[in-house]
Amino acid sequence: MKKESYASQNRPPVFAEPLHVGRPNIGNIAEIHQRIDEILERRWLSNDGVVVQEFEREIASIVGVKHCMAVCNATVGLEIAYRAAGLSGEVIVPANTFVATVHALQWLGITPIFCDIDPHTHNLDPSRVEELITPKTSGIVGVHVWGRPCQVTALEEIAAKYELQLLFDAAHAFGCSLDGRMIGGFGTAEVFSFHATKFVSCGEGGAIVTNDDIFATRVRQMRSFGFKGSDNVVSVGTNGKMSEFPAAIGLSSLKGMSEFVKTNESNYYAYQKVLAQIPGINVLAYDLMERNNFQYLVIDIDENESQLSRDQWLQVLHAENVLARRYFFPGVHRMEPYRTLDPFAIRRLPVTEAVLKRVLVLPTGTAVGPMEIETIGEIFLQASQTASKLRTQLPATLPLPTEPLAPPKRKAA
Repeated sequence: MKKESYASQNRPPVFAEPLHVGRPNIGNIAEIHQRIDEILERRWLSNDGVVVQEFEREIASIVGVKHCMAVCNATVGLEIAYRAAGLSGEVIVPANTFVATVHALQWLGITPIFCDIDPHTHNLDPSRVEELITPKTSGIVGVHVWGRPCQVTALEEIAAKYELQLLFDAAHAFGCSLDGRMIGGFGTAEVFSFHATKFVSCGEGGAIVTNDDIFATRVRQMRSFGFKGSDNVVSVGTNGKMSEFPAAIGLSSLKGMSEFVKTNESNYYAYQKVLAQIPGINVLAYDLMERNNFQYLVIDIDENESQLSRDQWLQVLHAENVLARRYFFPGVHRMEPYRTLDPFAIRRLPVTEAVLKRVLVLPTGTAVGPMEIETIGEIFLQASQTASKLRTQLPATLPLPTEPLAPPKRKAA
């Protein structure tokens, strides 16, 4: 790495090509092509084709559940799962999540009630959940952030006490476990994402998994227009089916799953090593007694120790083409329509607010290896050594847009 300071404008970034968070993992391309050829020969492209059925069986087997229903994407999966569970009125949910978790509720006319998180797990704090329950509450939605499980037992006890539905957004948690039991079998149902950025990917896709037979029947009908059989519509439904092509990509990705996890885990230990010497930079730990996918490399930044704010570190890294990201900044409660509908949510989310200002996610996955991580470590080290100077050069916080972008002006006729 070149030793000129970050402030120098006389050199290109350290990395010529951007390093992204969540570069897609592709399985065996030849196998994908073969599966696609077979799909085309069968001319069975959608409506529970043989490849989708195989994909569902594989997911159910890995997770250890009775039912897996593949869907076109996890957002639609959440919408269907919420409706199949009969959620209505108010549902307790974290603001420290991707906006889709909450949008799916709002889309169905359900009011999200934002609950604070545990400062160590970054997941729902059960001690704060119970105080938000009202006669309008119908359910709790937990999110296994970073693939680290929620406090499931405590949430199950609260749900049972108040006769509430309990569902989990498990978008980060495929291949992870809690107390030796795979994520996917908890609550009424859990929803996985197989988006392009996930370590197991269909390009676009998701799955609803459950051990509840009645719930699974509802989901299968709802994701296919409410059909029961070929000509009998028995309920309102939507088109949430996964087609054969993403399932083909997903099956190949599943075969590469162990290698993807191995790479992620290796990167995790490499980052721990190079960042251990940087004051105020702490790599979030995974429970090594459990199964983890190590999909996210998350650092927690103590500004007092590092002398640079999280946003200043972001600027340093972006200048070197290390495209770290601020998950899930600024928090769903600060996004529309929620900041208008619930303007006082911020008052009950002090831990969420603090975490959102400290967390940064670094590139990992198959696009990153030991050499790249070593170089990233050098970037951190050099910036740390010149932190007092950088602190005066870089804005402590980056501005956020407060209004949507104006539509383009029409040209005069």
